[in-house]
Amino acid sequence: MWNRKELKSKGKAAFKANYWRSVLAAIILGIVVAGGAGASTVQTTTNESSSMQSSLNGLNSQQMIALVLIVLSVAAFALLVSAILKIFVLSPLEVGGRRFFRENSEQPAKLGEFGYGFKNRYGHVVLTMFLRNLFIGLWSLLFVIPGIVKTYSYRMVPYILADNPNMKATEAITLSRQMMKGYKWKTFVLDLSFIGWILLTVITCGIVGIFYVSPYMYATDAEIYNALKNA
Repeated sequence: MWNRKELKSKGKAAFKANYWRSVLAAIILGIVVAGGAGASTVQTTTNESSSMQSSLNGLNSQQMIALVLIVLSVAAFALLVSAILKIFVLSPLEVGGRRFFRENSEQPAKLGEFGYGFKNRYGHVVLTMFLRNLFIGLWSLLFVIPGIVKTYSYRMVPYILADNPNMKATEAITLSRQMMKGYKWKTFVLDLSFIGWILLTVITCGIVGIFYVSPYMYATDAEIYNALKNA
């Protein structure tokens, strides 16, 4: 039975012992976990909106259909590229990032660990992570709560692959579920314990998050895996 305060203390000590690399690793892993999604804001004036509406009103039905097909094609292509990037690039990077923080819990790790998923059974790592994300997605279709529960159940999969990339996909997923059995709620509460730091991150426009909170959280997450593995 692990102790929340003890794990957070270990995580904090680990990332501080290798501070700048941990900060950079947290930035990279944060982008990877977020799926590389970027937010953009488009502002339109009233005159521009009116002009666009007038232009659309001037189109006949065939032109409107053609415009809709073009927009749908562009959207479908963007989704396809995003999915390919997620499956073949971001997933192996996540495994490497988790390995960085797991290794860093024992000794200062190097950023080269991010390449681990590409150099060790790349195709197998891709398949296992794809299945994990697929299962979480399918459970999420059953409403939000089942998706959240399964996200916690399969949370250890990247760490398991970082330890043993030769393990079969179904075995890695099953092992993660077994490791998290009885610990999903404790892990959820541990995540909630960072809420104050997250609010401070928002107040400081992300500065505290970049230089302290993110590496602290990722390092603590690695300590959860270490504790469950040794349980």
